[in-house]
Amino acid sequence: MPMNIEEIERLIKDALPDAKVELKDLRGDGDHYQATVESAAFFGKSRVQQHQMVYAALQGRVGGVLHALALTTMAPNQQVQS
Repeated sequence: MPMNIEEIERLIKDALPDAKVELKDLRGDGDHYQATVESAAFFGKSRVQQHQMVYAALQGRVGGVLHALALTTMAPNQQVQS
């Protein structure tokens, strides 16, 4: 069963409470999403570390129930890191 946008956003915000999360269902199938996540928790972290934090928040669902996630992360007032 595919994941819905609300569940993805809830999981991210549970792990990163200050996060601003923008999600887009790329194909309308609930399996392919684009996410932009902004959180102060990302300050001082590399792009890889930021992405790992989001993947950890999704509790192993990426590659399974959540087939694909195009991810962009940033700290507030930081340039976008894809």
